[in-house]
Amino acid sequence: MNNPIHFPSLSVVIPVYNEQDTILTIINAVSSVDFVNEIIIIDDFSEDNSLGIIKDFINETSKINQQISIRFSKNKKNMGKGYSIRKGFELATCDVIIIQDADLEYNPKEYRKLIIPILEGKADVVYGSRFIGGPHRVLYFWHYIGNKMLTLMSNMFSNLNLTDMETCYKMFRREILNEFELKSNRFGFEPEFTAKIARANLKIYELPISYNGRTYNDGKKITWKDGIAAIYHILRYNLTIKSWFIFFTGILLVLLFWFDILQKISQ
Repeated sequence: MNNPIHFPSLSVVIPVYNEQDTILTIINAVSSVDFVNEIIIIDDFSEDNSLGIIKDFINETSKINQQISIRFSKNKKNMGKGYSIRKGFELATCDVIIIQDADLEYNPKEYRKLIIPILEGKADVVYGSRFIGGPHRVLYFWHYIGNKMLTLMSNMFSNLNLTDMETCYKMFRREILNEFELKSNRFGFEPEFTAKIARANLKIYELPISYNGRTYNDGKKITWKDGIAAIYHILRYNLTIKSWFIFFTGILLVLLFWFDILQKISQ
């Protein structure tokens, strides 16, 4: 007879900004995962009815489900996703933390497979990648290219071989937060977190996840300006003598490769 799997306690950090159409669905989905122990919701000064929906959920859940701890905080002004995530980390008390967007692009049912490498002691951090085989909604070509270019640039400096640096699903042991300090307030969180876990020499895994991307009509908020900001943050948080050496070595190897190809073609 197989022994039951004992999952580590899990905190789910949910940053929220103007997600009244999806927030109730996602927090219900998160709370239905049987090994979620704590849900931390940070409202980033929403201007719609997100706050009212969250408060109603907390009131109802506190009467029905005593197994899950609900923690809530509201920013005094709009501070950005990175700030809200950092605030959520400060409130987290469980062994493992995962970030969950408040829209419906990522499925909480995937927590179970993401936590396995941590459970087995193989990983400190697990990324859920949208680009290595999971089912996904077909959407914007240039967003895909932008994501791949940002991941490539991040990898060249951090010397990692990730396929999806910008993914929301980053699951990790809470104690790794003692290894570094996070500072980004907005979408710079993704490259900053990646740079700092790379520098801390943590064990990193990547697993395929499904992805139900949304359009701008659906409420998607990220724009090309955030892509430019991500480039800045990749440089800001990765620039060391070692990272410059790795970067220029990579560029040199690529140039030598193409020079060799061109020589063979011209012969």
